[in-house]
Amino acid sequence: MQNIMPSKKRKGNANTDTIIFIVIVSLFFGYLGYKMGIDKMFSTIMATAYRLLVDTVFYIMAIAVLAGAFGKLAMEFGLVRLLNKIFSPLMRPLFNMPGVAFLGIITTYLSDNPAIISLAKDEDYISYFKKHEVPCLCNLGTAFGMGLIVTFFMIKYGYLKEAVIGNIGAVIGSIISVRLMAKSAKKELGNKMIKDPSIIRENIETSNDELAASNFVERREEIASNLIEQTEGTFFERFLGSFLEGGKLGVDIGLSIIPGVLVICTIVMILTFGPSDPTVGYQGLAYEGVELLPKIGDFFSFLLKPLLGFENPESIAFPITALGAVGAALSLIPKFLDTGIIGGNEIAVFTAMGMCWSGFLSTHVAMLDSLGHRKLISKGIRSHVVGGLAAGISAHFILLLINYIQSVL
Repeated sequence: MQNIMPSKKRKGNANTDTIIFIVIVSLFFGYLGYKMGIDKMFSTIMATAYRLLVDTVFYIMAIAVLAGAFGKLAMEFGLVRLLNKIFSPLMRPLFNMPGVAFLGIITTYLSDNPAIISLAKDEDYISYFKKHEVPCLCNLGTAFGMGLIVTFFMIKYGYLKEAVIGNIGAVIGSIISVRLMAKSAKKELGNKMIKDPSIIRENIETSNDELAASNFVERREEIASNLIEQTEGTFFERFLGSFLEGGKLGVDIGLSIIPGVLVICTIVMILTFGPSDPTVGYQGLAYEGVELLPKIGDFFSFLLKPLLGFENPESIAFPITALGAVGAALSLIPKFLDTGIIGGNEIAVFTAMGMCWSGFLSTHVAMLDSLGHRKLISKGIRSHVVGGLAAGISAHFILLLINYIQSVL
């Protein structure tokens, strides 16, 4: 009987999930079909997915290739180690994390969220952390995932200032996310070091023992150097090899965003825009839709306008999409700019929220699970939702402040 009951329970859950799935799919396609017509609906879905693939995905892939090449060159020729040495002392006062955690920031900024996991699996690297700080690495890395690609994408459209402000907003959001996560994780995991040799205690950095502090810093830099691989050969060989290897990583990132862009962004597009020509009605063209998200955005406009500065309710589509895939969210930008839906403020907010959230709903669960902290998934998600909102709000008010100062001067 003990073996039969669980199987019945699983079967019941499976049947419930099937019913829920059928209801959701029926409501979704039923609503679209009712508004657009069945034939126009399928024509629009196919046309939109094709245009996104041709017009946007390949462009993002090109940026990812260049960003990946630059990132690999930065690692190969010591820029990453230099930045790690400069900024790692700020990690404890800002994030309340060990200095080596900065390596996780720059690694994910140059690539994508899961890059933080390869660091967290390294025993030497993780020995600097307390037990409750390890799951915080997921929030830290996710807040900067694909940061370079997002930044380059915004700069391409002429929004350098806004992209920089967005990066500052992402930093603020990441600090809030990591500290909230640390507070929750400390209750579950305690506050003890993973390994406890005196040489790797974080408080050695502020100790009066200069020799111990010197040993600590040397050991930390040694680990950072070991984690950032270098190749042998002449300058030209290393440059060319790193450039090509980084470019291949960019291709992998570009390919990995295709499902998210074509599936998520197609759905978001259909829920965001209306008929190409309202006087004619639906024609089955790309980017036509039923304008559902603007209605939702208009309902929340009393919050979106003062906190994020969104002038048009359609702007809500970007942060919603970024929750699942930031690459898909970037695909909305060209259409938004062409139709005048967004401006400089939205670009700053999108950069901050796009970086900070960077598709974390699709990666956070797997990342925490791979670190053995499945019980903290809900806490990690809640912390990061708050962090992403704080990133967008910060970017909006920083831009307002800078614009005000510029107008006065």
